[in-house]
Amino acid sequence: MFIQTEQTPNPATLKFLPGVTVMESGTADFTDVAAAAERSPLAGNLFGVDGVAAVFFGQDFITITKTADVDWYVLKPAILGVVMEHFTAGAPVMNDIGGAVDAEADDDDEVVVQIKELIDSRVRPAVAQDGGDIVFDRFQEGVVYLQMQGACAGCPSSTATLKMGIENMLRHYIPEVLEVRPV
Repeated sequence: MFIQTEQTPNPATLKFLPGVTVMESGTADFTDVAAAAERSPLAGNLFGVDGVAAVFFGQDFITITKTADVDWYVLKPAILGVVMEHFTAGAPVMNDIGGAVDAEADDDDEVVVQIKELIDSRVRPAVAQDGGDIVFDRFQEGVVYLQMQGACAGCPSSTATLKMGIENMLRHYIPEVLEVRPV
């Protein structure tokens, strides 16, 4: 198994491409060991590597955020070993603990549906290339609240992406949108 790595705009985050499907659908974001160990054997094992601060799974990639006190040249071989061992063993990425069904989509008003469609079609694919994800949280009094995940969480350029990119696009297509803020 050959695992490629790519740098992201966030210097504390590295994108790992194992060459296999990581998530069949959706994404998974882990920022603490307890949630990781409960929901995902792979995420739990990755948190076992000293210096791993966060784990994010996309369709075909894994994004790792490191702590400030560890260098990538030290951390990267250990992460590659965990990922290779996991996929070689054929172990599941996520535990089957019965995920919640997204029933809120039926209750969304027209503006929220438009916001979600633009984010899903124009924003998320671009952000996934950098090893992250942006998820709609809510629309309230003209403000769109978005959750930054993976490489986007804590990225130095995330504020510029939100304000200059996403906010401008949403305001252009949806006049009801006045501002975009991170959650």
